[in-house]
Amino acid sequence: MALRTAQDRVRHAVLFEVIGLAIMIPVGAYLFQLPAAHMGVLGVAGATIATVWNFVFNLGFDHAMFRWLGHTRKTLRMRVGHALLFEGGLLVMLLPMVAWYLGIGLMQALMMDLAMVVFYLFYAFGFNWAYDRVFPVAPMAQPAI
Repeated sequence: MALRTAQDRVRHAVLFEVIGLAIMIPVGAYLFQLPAAHMGVLGVAGATIATVWNFVFNLGFDHAMFRWLGHTRKTLRMRVGHALLFEGGLLVMLLPMVAWYLGIGLMQALMMDLAMVVFYLFYAFGFNWAYDRVFPVAPMAQPAI
């Protein structure tokens, strides 16, 4: 089994964020009763941070799996852990930004962020599963002996 290429990880990260924003901005504006522009600013800033985090986290996760297990096939349990670790790291990075931008307390920002985390947990799980099926990793060629 091979690792994903850097180009593949860029495609993964960009598709993930573009599709996520297309869903999150209008739904978030409605649910949080915020102007779509405010949700858009938070969404784009969050997506920028998340895109970099997505690339770094997934690359590291795949390398760790390959090193420890010798492959990158994810079980259901691994996919759940993957999504939880990714979203937990992102939450820590985004919480101060949300509180500052909206002029709200950390607890209110945490509640907002947790709602977005719930959305992105399910979205990340579904997106990554679909991505792996649409863009499977090609097996490595065995060296001739």
